[in-house]
Amino acid sequence: MKVKNCMQKDLITIGKKTLLQEAGALMKKHSIRHLPVVEDDQLLGFITESDLRQYSFPSQEKDIYVHEVMVLNPITVNLNASIEKAARLIHDYKIGGLPVLDKKKLVGIITAIDLLSAFINMMGLLRDSSRLDVLVGKVGGVEDVTRIIKAHGCEIISVATESHSSRRKLYCFRLEKGELDKAIDALEEAGHKVVSVVD
Repeated sequence: MKVKNCMQKDLITIGKKTLLQEAGALMKKHSIRHLPVVEDDQLLGFITESDLRQYSFPSQEKDIYVHEVMVLNPITVNLNASIEKAARLIHDYKIGGLPVLDKKKLVGIITAIDLLSAFINMMGLLRDSSRLDVLVGKVGGVEDVTRIIKAHGCEIISVATESHSSRRKLYCFRLEKGELDKAIDALEEAGHKVVSVVD
């Protein structure tokens, strides 16, 4: 999935001459934590809720403009980048969101919450489903497991892997809700070990 499929497109933006108080009021009004600073659709900077908190002391009475405190050259992502790339950037730089650019034009924002929603959707976690955890046997591999599951009328939503204590990979199949007993029996007969079934 690409960033453009799950980014926020209806943006609230501000200019560099906006006062910090105004930026804070906009964030509060629209329940957002990030504001791109733009001029003619070009991204000049980025300001976050945490940036504003540093300047919200009563002792600081003078007017402060956004351009004085905004993040210059913020980390950005291209709208055609994968959501995995966006997730890595957010994780590696420990930030809550990324401006999304098409060439140099600001076209959206993607946040950690947007990415979490996309991954939950991709994995089918909100659908009525079951999870089948399988240690694949020595013969046939994961292709054989997939074939058996499908042959018994079970629809695969997603597949994930994790390491197992046996040093073999554990395959976690997210399946459409349905009858699994026959598929489980067939997997065991074929030499695959069903470790757990989670509804």
